[in-house]
Amino acid sequence: MKNLLQTAVVLCGIGFSALLGVAADPAGDPIKIGSLNSMTGGNSTFGQSCDGGIRLAAEERNKAGGVLGRPVEIVTADTESQADKTSLAVGKLIDNDHVISVLGEVASSRTNAAAPICQKAKIPLLTPASTNPKVTKFGNYVFRSCFVDDLQGLWIAKFTANDLKLKRAAILTDIKNDYSTGLTKVLKTEFPKLGGEIIGNETYQAGDQDFKGQLTSLKALNPDIIFLPGYYTEVTSICAQARELGITCPFIGGDGWDSDKTLTNGGAAVEGCYFTNHYDASDPDPRVQAFVSKYKSSHNGETPDAMAVLGYDAANILFDAIDRSKSTEGPAIRDALAQTKDFPGVTGNITIDKNRNAVKPGVVLQIKGGKFMLVKRVEP
Repeated sequence: MKNLLQTAVVLCGIGFSALLGVAADPAGDPIKIGSLNSMTGGNSTFGQSCDGGIRLAAEERNKAGGVLGRPVEIVTADTESQADKTSLAVGKLIDNDHVISVLGEVASSRTNAAAPICQKAKIPLLTPASTNPKVTKFGNYVFRSCFVDDLQGLWIAKFTANDLKLKRAAILTDIKNDYSTGLTKVLKTEFPKLGGEIIGNETYQAGDQDFKGQLTSLKALNPDIIFLPGYYTEVTSICAQARELGITCPFIGGDGWDSDKTLTNGGAAVEGCYFTNHYDASDPDPRVQAFVSKYKSSHNGETPDAMAVLGYDAANILFDAIDRSKSTEGPAIRDALAQTKDFPGVTGNITIDKNRNAVKPGVVLQIKGGKFMLVKRVEP
C-alpha cells in the first residue's frame, strides 16, 4: 500500500513524506542548479517557459522538504538566444555560481555550445528540449530528457506517408540551426523508405524575413506537403508568405512550432498544418491536467507550452537523480541520471538509454480552429 501511495504522490509532484505531514523544512546551504535558457532574444518565449517549468518544480520540491533535506536554488543564466553567448552563460553558472548541475538549453545549437564545457568540468547537463542527435555525443555528462530528432523525424515521415497518405514533399530548412538541419537529414532518409519522394529542397536562415524566392521555387514543383522543421519565429512568416503566393498545401514541422505565437502570428496561414510535439495541454491524463492547473495558477492563467512541461520534467528527473545518488558530486549525479528508468513525467514515462537519450512517447498536433488539436499519439 505504501508503494502505491508513493507512486501516486510522485505523479502529483510532491514527496511521500510531505503527504504524511512529516516533511521537515529544507535546511542548510542551498543546492544550486543552473537554468541555462534564452530569457531574451529571438527564442525568448521558449526559454522563459522552460525556466518557468524548472522553477515550478523547484518550488514544489522545496515545499516537500527539498533535495537531500536541503533547499534547491535555481540560478538562471540568459543565453540571449545566441550560441556564441551560451558559452559565457554556462561558464558563469559553473565558475561564479558554483552550480552542481545544469538544466538547458532549449535549442540544440546552444546546448551544443554548452555541452563541452559541462563535460570538461564534470558538471552533469540535462537538456529538457534539445532534440538534435549530436547533443549527447559530447560526453558522458551530457543527457537529454526529450525525444531525439531521429525519432521525431521518423514520426513526421510516417505520419505524412501513412496517415495523410501524401507522397510528394518539399523541404524548407533553416541552415543556421542544428535542430532544423538534423530533422531535414532524417526526413530525407526516412520519407523515401515509406514510398515518399522529396521533390524540392530550399533553405533559409534564422532571422530572415523574406522567403518568397524559396517559396516560389517550391510552388512550381506543386508538392503535396512542405516539411518545415523550423522555429515558430520564422514559421509563421513562411506560412503567411506561402498563402500570399497561392500555395495551399499543408506544412508539417516539429516541436519548434510549439508557441502561442504560432497561432497569434500565423492566423489563417497555419490553419490545417501539423507538427510533432512533446505533449498536448488538453490531454485528460491526470498528470497532464495536474501540471496544467498548477502552472496556470502560478503564471496568471497562461497555458503551459511544451517547453514549460519539458523544463518541469527535466528538473524533477534531476532532483530524483540527486536523491538517489545521495550526493551533490558530479560523478555520482551522472551515474544516477544514467540509471533513470520509467520516471513518471508529465510528458510520459521516461527512461534514459545507454546513449543518455530519453525513450518516451510524443504526439502529433494539428492547428484547427485557431487551436492545437491532438491528432495522434506516437510511441518510441
